[in-house]
Amino acid sequence: MAVPGKCLLVTGPPGVGKSTLIMRVFETLKASNPNLKIQGFYTSEVRQGSERVGFQVVTLDGRTAPLASTISSPESFRWPNVGKYKVNVASFESLALPELQVKEDTDLFIIDEVGKMELYSSSFFPAVLKVLESNIPLLASVPIPKFGRDIPGVARLKNHPGATIFTLSPSNRDAVKEEIYLQLVDLLSKQ
Repeated sequence: MAVPGKCLLVTGPPGVGKSTLIMRVFETLKASNPNLKIQGFYTSEVRQGSERVGFQVVTLDGRTAPLASTISSPESFRWPNVGKYKVNVASFESLALPELQVKEDTDLFIIDEVGKMELYSSSFFPAVLKVLESNIPLLASVPIPKFGRDIPGVARLKNHPGATIFTLSPSNRDAVKEEIYLQLVDLLSKQ
């Protein structure tokens, strides 16, 4: 099992800035230590004008693939729904799963996010568990429980003995970013 503190989880309500915080931590780590080998992905909104029409998955080196969309296509009728979005599981898996392959020289994994859309992939959560078991530090975001109930995979992550949970709010974003950054620097210096 992972050493306590090896899994840093950021949670908070939608739109509070979990993805932004994770990207800022990533950029600060890379700037302070350009040789770090960081694997993973984040999700970003897809907009048409001022309207959000979907999400895409983005690797840390900038490759993108669709994750979910409100725009219908002939193949999207078979895709699972999350709210008004149709989740393109195959597209997500093609980009995200290779990023979660545990390699000996990896210093840190970033997964933004472990949520309902991503968990429609039957291969995703087992890959996340392999990352956890690898003992390589993990920085991930998870959704806040809806109606007081966590998604089972999210609950399993939050209850992991090595998990430290940071609940983000508009008033604590900068302090949480700094705290996560310092914890990761400490963890990475001990590897």
